[in-house]
Parts: sequence; structure tokens; C-alpha cells
Amino acid sequence: MSIKATINDAMKDAMRARAKERLGAIRLIQAEFKRIEVDERIEIDDARALAVLDKMVKQRRDSVKQYEDAGRQELADVELAEIDVIQEFLPKQLSDEEIAQLIDDAIAQTGASGMQDMGKLMGLLKPQLQGRADMGKVSGLVKSKLG
Repeated sequence: MSIKATINDAMKDAMRARAKERLGAIRLIQAEFKRIEVDERIEIDDARALAVLDKMVKQRRDSVKQYEDAGRQELADVELAEIDVIQEFLPKQLSDEEIAQLIDDAIAQTGASGMQDMGKLMGLLKPQLQGRADMGKVSGLVKSKLG
């Protein structure tokens, strides 16, 4: 079953359960999918859906940080609840050890030796890690290994 179909089913379940906050977060996801489909005249596939969900989580993490810095914990809590709902549709997150192993494998595969090879390395890692790890964190780990 595609991610889009799974999200549709989850929306119906949330409506039946009268879970207002969950339903709101799912509708945000669907609205973003619809916006992309209309703007780009495409049908969203699973790979693109993962990228969109990943981006939505990243945006909400940034918002949480800003709200907490401004002392608005109630708004940060709303964003955290949305993150929880969005992450339900992402694949299981990889552990730090699994990420480190994938980075080591990619370095061995590309023969990367310094920071000049970072783009090539990230290009190889991104499809493997999309939706399964925070790419900012991965980027930091790659820099530490290459630096």
C-alpha cells in the first residue's frame, strides 16, 4: 500500500475516532501532497512522499525551537504533536550505529578522502537515508569522518 493510501486510511480512522488534533495533522499532510500535485502536475509517488514528510518534520522541528526560544511552550507542544503524527508515516528511524555503518560503507564505495568529496558522498547517502534519519545530523557525521 502506498504512503498516500495509508495516510488516506489514517484520515478516515481519525474522523471515525473524532481525534481532532490527529485529523488536523493528517489534513496538513494531504494539503501539502495536493499542493505539489497541482503545482507540478504530477502524481506523488512513495519516494516523493517520503521527501515531503521529511521536510514537514524538519520545518516543525525548526518551529519548536523558535517557539521554545520565545517562551511559547503551548505552540511548541502543538508542533511536537504534529511531528509525532507525521513520523508515523515515515519508515523506522535508523540508530546512530546504523547511520555510521552506512556512512562508512559509502566512504569505502566512493573512495572519499576529504571534504571535497562530501557532495558525492551525500548524494549517495540521501536516497538510502531519506525519511529514516535527520539529514542535518548525517551531514555533521559525514563532516566529522571526512574532516
